[in-house]
Amino acid sequence: MFRLPVFFSLVVFSAGAAMKPGSVTFYKDVLPILQKNCQECHRAGEVAPMAFTTYEEVRPWAKAMRVAVLSRKMPPWFADPAYGKFHNERMLRPDEMEKIVKWIDKGAPAGDKREAPPMKQWTEGWSIGKPDLVVEMPQAFPVPAKGTIEYTYLVLPLNLTKDTWVQAAEVRPGDRAVVHHVIAFLREPGSKWMRDVDYGVPFVPNKTARNSRNSGASEAGGPGSELLVGYAPGLQAQIFRPGTAKLLKAGTDVVFQMHYTANGKASLDRTKIGLTFAKEPPRERVMTMAASNTKFVIPAGEGNHRVESQFTLQADTRLTGLMPHMHLRGKAFQYKAVYPTGESEILLNVPRYDFAWQLFYYLAEPKVFPKGTRIECVAYFDNSANNAFNPDPSKEVRWGDQSWEEMMIGWFDVAFDATMSPIKLYRADKPANPTTGGE
Repeated sequence: MFRLPVFFSLVVFSAGAAMKPGSVTFYKDVLPILQKNCQECHRAGEVAPMAFTTYEEVRPWAKAMRVAVLSRKMPPWFADPAYGKFHNERMLRPDEMEKIVKWIDKGAPAGDKREAPPMKQWTEGWSIGKPDLVVEMPQAFPVPAKGTIEYTYLVLPLNLTKDTWVQAAEVRPGDRAVVHHVIAFLREPGSKWMRDVDYGVPFVPNKTARNSRNSGASEAGGPGSELLVGYAPGLQAQIFRPGTAKLLKAGTDVVFQMHYTANGKASLDRTKIGLTFAKEPPRERVMTMAASNTKFVIPAGEGNHRVESQFTLQADTRLTGLMPHMHLRGKAFQYKAVYPTGESEILLNVPRYDFAWQLFYYLAEPKVFPKGTRIECVAYFDNSANNAFNPDPSKEVRWGDQSWEEMMIGWFDVAFDATMSPIKLYRADKPANPTTGGE
């Protein structure tokens, strides 16, 4: 639980003295706030365990809501406001917090239903609206009640006969209770990655097959396989800015990476992804990349272990979003850009990382990165007994797939000229031959 800063507490409670007298009610004051900030998750079929769409649904949770709002536990948002501005920010304004607290303290009255805003309309089953293409596991996967479940993969065809641009993408797990995360990778035509497996058949590949994507990290992608879209608790659907999109080449397949977690009850999962296509070719192509470190060792009992990673972009790009990823010992994460001039700036600071909410932070305005810009990431891990979520503080921890192991990935989205090969993002130009002027 986050501690509310003293300065913020003063703002909230001094605002109460300035608020005009009058009855604060659910329909007039609270419901509009819930529609704007909460119902994306708090509605039937979504990640939150309870719905907040009607008074009858919200009223039993009033006291818990008061604690969650004042502690900043809800809505989940962990970016330090001193660095960066993000268009998907979920923080409540001080006046919104004050209304909710005052409503609860006055007994949580319903008020006049005629003062309620129109019910917010959601597309059933999708946050992106009706998809143009849905790709679903052909059969439900049986998740056992107990035991460790290794990362499971499925290769599915997209059956695209021409290059297609994706404007929005969303993952919908069949059973959120057992789906820890999903990553949908793209396997382009001609790629040898997992070519010996049958379409639609779940399998657990060996380490060599998993890491053959020209990547040092089993989740961090690379030029051999592009990340299309992911799912984790709190992660929103990907909706790209007008004029930007992700590319699906004709003949591309999608590879589902499924991480299941047994919860004591046997279950069936049939995950699917939905894609909405751009109506016209974009000016810029979006790619999800990563600055990762797989070689760390976190000593037993260490409460503030530092791990670093970096990635140098070899072409001009625009940064559009950031997503830190660690596991249960993750404590804090920071991104910094170091420009070719030597100047630097902090892009995102997450002082209290929460593994239960995997958030992507989308910049309010894309940031121009000239060729040679280096993204530096610093992560801190708490492997001590003070970490209530630590599986075992007596053991050193290394990189691994399971939640009791660790990862250090600084995901980030960049947009670049749609006509440029993404290989140029990874490979520096060879110096010109001083004699011939060529390579």
